[in-house]
Amino acid sequence: MDVSLYHGGFHADLNETYFVGNVDEKGRKLVDCTRECLKQAILQVRPGQAYREMGVCITKVAQSYNPPFSVNKSFCGHGVGKLFHGNPSIPHYAPNKMTGTMKPGHVFTVEPMINEGTHKDEQWPDNWTAVTRDGGRSAQFEHTILVTETGFEVLTLGVGWDTVMDGLERPKEEIKL
Repeated sequence: MDVSLYHGGFHADLNETYFVGNVDEKGRKLVDCTRECLKQAILQVRPGQAYREMGVCITKVAQSYNPPFSVNKSFCGHGVGKLFHGNPSIPHYAPNKMTGTMKPGHVFTVEPMINEGTHKDEQWPDNWTAVTRDGGRSAQFEHTILVTETGFEVLTLGVGWDTVMDGLERPKEEIKL
């Protein structure tokens, strides 16, 4: 489920994958891996960190599973604020050639898409639906992140995420942009 918010002239973006019906163990591992990829990438966020390091982190997590999962290379995280899809574009795979470093005040999404099989995808004729070329399952999680002076704040962290995303905290107060 992908939810985009717009309030007071600013955007935010959030995505979560949910189980529907009886899901086999491999499907559950895929979703767990994707959630862990998001968590570990968020933990990389801090001033001075190169944006490309999130892709390195996500790829390492995805490949650490048995069997390893692949990371989609067509879709990426993005800057958000007054524009919904702005700079920077943040690849979630390694190696990547993304330049730039995080600075306090930067706001962007981290949204890895992890696949059972190939990382390659195609788009259906509706120009919206994307599927893996081999028909394998895919999962995605996304949060909107603010780089602070000392690290990060997850702007879209909601009820329940403080246990699922162990180690991440909700903002302590409303953030004025």
